[in-house]
Order: sequence, then C-alpha cells, then structure tokens
Amino acid sequence: MATENEGLGKGMLIGFLTGGIVGAVVGLLYAPKSGKELRGDLREKSEDLLEEAQNVLTDAKVKADEIMNEGKKKSEEMVADTKEKVNELLSEAEDILDEAKKKTDNAIEVGKEKLSEKSDKLKTAVKAGIDTFKKEKESAETAEEAKDESNEPA
Repeated sequence: MATENEGLGKGMLIGFLTGGIVGAVVGLLYAPKSGKELRGDLREKSEDLLEEAQNVLTDAKVKADEIMNEGKKKSEEMVADTKEKVNELLSEAEDILDEAKKKTDNAIEVGKEKLSEKSDKLKTAVKAGIDTFKKEKESAETAEEAKDESNEPA
C-alpha cells in the first residue's frame, strides 16, 4: 500500500513538473523578451516549480504516513479482536469438555453401582444354590443311611 502511494506521488510530481516546465518554456518562448530577461524568468519559474514540487512531495509523505498509521491501527484492532474471540472459543471448549467429563464420571458411577448390585445378587444366588445342594446331599445321605439300616437283618 505504501509503495502504491509512493508511486502515485512520484507520478503526480513528475507530471506536475513536466507540465510546469513545458508551460513555462512555451510561455517564455512566445513572450517578446531579451535573452537575459528570458533566462531570469526561466530561473525564477524553475525555482517556483521546484518549491511547489517539494510541497507536493511533503504533502504526499504526510498522507502516506497517515494511511500507514491508520492501517497499523486497524490491523492492531483486528489482532486484538481475534485474540478475544480465540479466548472465548477456548473458554467454551473447556466448558464443554468439563461437562462431558462430569457426564462420563456420572455414567461410570451408575455402571459401577449396577454392577455391584448384580454381583451381590449373583453371590447370594450362588450361596443359596450351594446351601440347597448341601442340604439335599445331606438329606439324600440320611435317607440312604436310613434305608440301609432298615434293610439290615436284625
């Protein structure tokens, strides 16, 4: 952007100087003056043109500086806005992650509780089955002994 403004300023300056010089030379050539007067007028006009060119160049530099400063301010604002938005997004992402962790931890706890309940029920059922088996076995042995005793000759 600065190079465009410099190029534009240089082009305007060159065009302005060229136009001024051509106009001065044409005007002086058609004016009925002596050589000494003509050279003096040329010198005076060239000094005026040089002064005007310096003024135009100074103005162009000031405007270029203003444009650069404005661009710099805008870019700094954009960077600050971007940082702010990134921080907001990171905060939201952290909140979502925390919520997901809580839900996962809750689901794990519920699963552990259910597993513990089912495990206790299974242990109780297995113990009841073993106890029943032992009672049936004792009962069968007792019945067998009683049968053997009744079949023995007295």
